[in-house]
Amino acid sequence: MRRKAMAQELMKFRFKAFGLHILGSTCLFLTALGVLYVGWYRWPGWYLAGALTIVLMMAGIDVVLGPLLTLIIANPNKPRRELARDIAIIATVQLIAAGYGVTTLWKARPLYYTYSERFLEMVQASDLDPQQVASGRQLNPGLAPYWYSRPRWIYAPLPDDTKLAGQIMASSITGGDDVIQMPRYYQPWEAGLSELRTKLRPVEKMTEISKHDKQVAAERMKDFGVTADQPLTLPMLGRGKPIIAIFDPATMAIRAWIRVD
Repeated sequence: MRRKAMAQELMKFRFKAFGLHILGSTCLFLTALGVLYVGWYRWPGWYLAGALTIVLMMAGIDVVLGPLLTLIIANPNKPRRELARDIAIIATVQLIAAGYGVTTLWKARPLYYTYSERFLEMVQASDLDPQQVASGRQLNPGLAPYWYSRPRWIYAPLPDDTKLAGQIMASSITGGDDVIQMPRYYQPWEAGLSELRTKLRPVEKMTEISKHDKQVAAERMKDFGVTADQPLTLPMLGRGKPIIAIFDPATMAIRAWIRVD
């Protein structure tokens, strides 16, 4: 009977420690993730940035593994100093993992959704060279990024200077900066709508997605009364697969986003 009582007391102590640990870890995880999501990663940024991989890593270590280790090592018979040391080690590993995840998400936060030339494209903080940012702040401060900047929709046309435009296009082809990474050329989103209207394409003619993805998109577009042969769409490019934006041709507002995965 005494062994049974001791075993019950041990499990009660462990589950209490586990519960407190998972509560604290979950609150910290959700707070950090909530701030990043509300501030920068709302749709379509979350999907385009491929944030789920980092978030799952953080959740696996901070919300699952850490509390489970506490469940295993918690023992009321341990000296309090030893128990506190063990839990502190677990918490330190959790904080390192959380710090890595939050830092990665911060550096990759979406700053711009751009239209330039043929398609829409997301620009993340990590895509911007500090020199280009400094130039943008000097020449185009209203649309240049700052540490507190939230995601904005902008138009990023090539400069009117043909030679300069050619240099930028050559740079982008060879892996250098493209015009969407040069804040000094940014213009308000509304300034590009008339051009954007002329660039809308049917899904069936998009070269950015595969034949299978076109079929998936065509099927999902039916819910919005749009067919794959109507020139009402543009792809939005990011880290992973593109998503399809369906536009209202009258107002040029985006009616819907279509995933192809």
